[in-house]
Amino acid sequence: MATLPKVVGRVRELRAAVAGFRAEGAKVALVPTMGALHAGHVALVDRARQMAGRVVVSIFVNPAQFAPHEDFSSYPRALEADLIKLAEAGVDLVYAPTATEMYPAGFATRIEVGGPSEGLETDFRPHFFGGVATVVGKLFIQCRPDFAMFGEKDYQQLKVVTRLSRDLDLGVEVVPVPTTREEDGLALSSRNAYLDEDERRIAPVIHTALTRAAEAIRAGTAPEVAVATAAGMIAALGLKVDYVAARNADTLAPLKAAGEPIRLLAAAWLGTTRLIDNMAV
Repeated sequence: MATLPKVVGRVRELRAAVAGFRAEGAKVALVPTMGALHAGHVALVDRARQMAGRVVVSIFVNPAQFAPHEDFSSYPRALEADLIKLAEAGVDLVYAPTATEMYPAGFATRIEVGGPSEGLETDFRPHFFGGVATVVGKLFIQCRPDFAMFGEKDYQQLKVVTRLSRDLDLGVEVVPVPTTREEDGLALSSRNAYLDEDERRIAPVIHTALTRAAEAIRAGTAPEVAVATAAGMIAALGLKVDYVAARNADTLAPLKAAGEPIRLLAAAWLGTTRLIDNMAV
């Protein structure tokens, strides 16, 4: 078995380790995660290793991005299993801070990003991107990586974090990594563990509906018609649809003109599990 990566939990330890990587002349890539790692996270690490000589993975279930009624307390946590996966993937350092380390007593700052955060997830989880932007901003400042890997599965988050790094001159290149899927198309997510056997069988309908919508748009169907059809297809299997939308792929603004790059995005509840997915047109 591969040697487990070194784990640090304090900012000063993280910075000292990264300074050592810099002294070697290495570029540093950060892969921010909330743990409960799966093949999608490993794909992020693989991309990080392609781009940088040293790879840091953070594991932190961020309370600031969960509303009181959401699944913070039940979110999957599996640090020992995560470390084994990261050892096999060739990770150099794991940063696993406590909530107190990230948000010490008296912490009173929150980062809000406009632009790509507006609408979609924000309509249903208004707290979410402020929590994401704050923790990612802290991670970028704490680690000071050259690159940070974010999966396209959380496409709106990817765009928010990209805007954050650019707008605040954080000097981190945010690198998008394609969504990793099961054979039936279901996007990998730590929350898939919540699905029972029947729900797991139904869950790929979101991917199927988005695939058909993208094909229809490419064939000339109006985007608003295609997404309405996709929403109906998803709802027909018993899911509660939060949204199915066609947005500008770069800005996530509503579509205004012919020829814009289009991204389809969807979120729906299957039982007690909220699933999201997206697709390029």
